[in-house]
Amino acid sequence: MSTLSRTAPAPTVRHVHLGLGNFFRAHQAWYTEHAPDGQEWGIAAFTGRSPQLSDDMAAQDGLFTLVTRAADGDRFEVVGSVAKAHAASDHAAWLAYFADPQVAVVTTTVTEAGYLRAPGGGGVDAERPEVRSDLDTLRSDPTARVLTAPARIVAGLAARRAADAGPLTIVPCDNLPDNGPVVAGVLRDTAERWDPDLARWMDANVAYVTTMVDRITPEPTAADLATVESETGVADRAPVVTEPFSEWVLSGEFTAGRPRWEDAGATFTDDVGPFEQRKLWLLNGAHSTLAYAGSIRGHETVADAMQDATCRAWLQEWWDAASGHLALPADDVAAYRDALTERFANPRMRHLLGQIAADGSQKLPIRVVPVLLRERAAGRLPLGATRPLAAWVCHLRGSGAPVTDARADEVVPLAAGPLPEAVRRVLGVLDPALADDEVVAAVVDQVGELGAS
Repeated sequence: MSTLSRTAPAPTVRHVHLGLGNFFRAHQAWYTEHAPDGQEWGIAAFTGRSPQLSDDMAAQDGLFTLVTRAADGDRFEVVGSVAKAHAASDHAAWLAYFADPQVAVVTTTVTEAGYLRAPGGGGVDAERPEVRSDLDTLRSDPTARVLTAPARIVAGLAARRAADAGPLTIVPCDNLPDNGPVVAGVLRDTAERWDPDLARWMDANVAYVTTMVDRITPEPTAADLATVESETGVADRAPVVTEPFSEWVLSGEFTAGRPRWEDAGATFTDDVGPFEQRKLWLLNGAHSTLAYAGSIRGHETVADAMQDATCRAWLQEWWDAASGHLALPADDVAAYRDALTERFANPRMRHLLGQIAADGSQKLPIRVVPVLLRERAAGRLPLGATRPLAAWVCHLRGSGAPVTDARADEVVPLAAGPLPEAVRRVLGVLDPALADDEVVAAVVDQVGELGAS
């Protein structure tokens, strides 16, 4: 059995990525692979924490098999745009890339929680112990290893300033509204707390692009590795499984150049907002609804839940509530809903509800809460807009998928005890405006409907 290895030199690194994982490899790496000038834009990708994936990919010269899984079969391709794969611990390499004038773009996929934004928005959450520790480390030695995503990026920018390596563009690719300005605020605040001169240098030399990303990419299984081996004859240690659909919408200036991603299907626009809301509310909000409510009903995957008429009805109620607040033509919204129904129901995509359920405290305020607040402002309280929150309360109280949340130590205790008080506390932590009597009563009723207490 053969293994993956390059027959020609890897492309020169001009793009650095933080968050080496399945989504990045199915999305940003795929777009670069398919850009006509992709061979001029090699990617150096770093893990967030664990070195296992970087070790596996390094053993394969950065190559991996992408399995595009449609309902009628699989398509296999080897992606070579990742020129180098590094563990998070290789901080010296991270700084060296930032100091290289050839590097022009930095992308990130660290999840909403990874930016460590302060409660209520704004800058970095400087009260978190890991943020304080990283800031102390930077003050002591700017080249020493730091652990959080904001500190790692700011340390890289300090290395770029020291090397006089020129401007750079940062492109966050997480499901976060206005992710460009949000990440700009977090990074500038981090720099300001360490070195105000660096913050001012960033103002003049670092650009931020706002994005919307979309491609369902579940965790690969042992069976997926076996399928790749049997179908391709290659023992790939790091394959990725994804769906045929993919979307990438970007807005902003690239001050030092970029690949021709538009020729690979990316959309460049002046305003990501309408696309972002459509995706966050209709896709991600639906995913959260299924993750909590579907797992309570005993389902394991999105496709399983889509076989349940009750779950499908709940999904339509959520979409009905959200669709009226989208600034896109009604026909476009209807077509997107139809496409989501088909994508979610693909029985060959094992997208685990437990995976989607993680970090609800970070996801629900951007996927669900904005719709409910708009409905309340219009004098309405539809069941579809409150059910995701009711299902999350059930989740925190031990029903359905296990709780994995960056704020679990805070939110799980809030959900304990008598139900009305627990619901009020949990809704209040998402947004104080939700803790009014009508919303609380509706959520309490739905918790009972979902079979929890």
